[in-house]
Amino acid sequence: MFIRKLLHGLYLSMMKIVVFFSPSVPHRVFAGGGSSAQLCDHIARTGVGNVLVVTDKPLRELGIVEQASASLQAAGVDIAYYDGVLPDPTYEQVAEGAAIARQHGSEAVLAIGGGSSMDAAKIIAAAANSSATPADWVGFGKIKHDVLPIYAIPTTSGTGSEATIGAVIKDVNTHEKSVISGACLLPLGAALDPDLLLGLPPHITAATGMDALTHGIEAYIGVWERGSRTEDARIAIKLIFDNLANACRDGSSREARSAMAMAAYYAGLAINQVNVGNVHAIAHQLGGKYGIPHGLANALVLPHILEFCREEARPRLAQLALLIGAGTLEDDENLLSQKFIQAVRDLRSAVGIPDQMDAIKREDFDDITRLAIAEGALYPVPRLLDRDSVNMILQKITLVTPK
Repeated sequence: MFIRKLLHGLYLSMMKIVVFFSPSVPHRVFAGGGSSAQLCDHIARTGVGNVLVVTDKPLRELGIVEQASASLQAAGVDIAYYDGVLPDPTYEQVAEGAAIARQHGSEAVLAIGGGSSMDAAKIIAAAANSSATPADWVGFGKIKHDVLPIYAIPTTSGTGSEATIGAVIKDVNTHEKSVISGACLLPLGAALDPDLLLGLPPHITAATGMDALTHGIEAYIGVWERGSRTEDARIAIKLIFDNLANACRDGSSREARSAMAMAAYYAGLAINQVNVGNVHAIAHQLGGKYGIPHGLANALVLPHILEFCREEARPRLAQLALLIGAGTLEDDENLLSQKFIQAVRDLRSAVGIPDQMDAIKREDFDDITRLAIAEGALYPVPRLLDRDSVNMILQKITLVTPK
């Protein structure tokens, strides 16, 4: 473990140097009712004539895509659609979308949808201008060519991909999820439009909201001090504790929807500066192997990881307890940290997310553990994962059904 900690520290030092010399990318956000139209007007004003919209079939069938992109059409922009995105986008989906972009002569890419659509759109924007395989871009800063301008209209409040330089892609053969990241993948503009969120079902609202909470917490307790990550994370966490349960109860509440859209965005800003952590290291394996939705996987793992690193992250967890009103200044840090973890559990229960799932199989524990440990070592975590702890977490979240 000493050697692992030393290598982890050296890796983080190297990443800080790489990030310091990375180019900055302009980014603007439009927020509030009707902001999707404002973003589309902005895209049209940039002078592009052909735009590829990347989305999924259910959103097109519901009319949400046409609603969100109506101003583009009104401005005379020619739109091509790739609506083949499924949860956990794959290399095959990216290839399909890139082929449409080339045939159409797309000059920009607009993602309309959840995290999968936004992640797919980012990699499609890179693949449209390259003959390389996106598998060669896994990691940080490996895309060296110009990509198509990227814009995003999220229709869920969770991933924060509209504010990040990363995109997750899945290999259908190995079931492994990988991250492709680089400044060129940051959307040039995004719209946080609550009008597009009003019909979101409670279970999706809950899972995506817990995803955003995970981002905020992991950014806050990580060991990389950079930029405004603490302020952004605190804003996100407070907004989620104040509004997620209400958004699940009353999906028509514009106030709750607006707050959750902002929370996901702030959480995205936070992880964009310092990356995620051990929750994602395990959750990515659960999503890749079993197709468990990412937000749900994060929610299953989150409280257990907080317990795992409670000693190392105790001061930060105590601060979060005070932030959300889960404790008082009379409580010591140890008690406050416990109260915050319990508050996370209580919120998860309040929005109807279980603490166990029967999809997880014990025979897969070794593979999941190996991959999670390797991924976690790439993040600025307060404590490195080990085999026994990951196995214990997997046991706790696995529902064993009686034979």
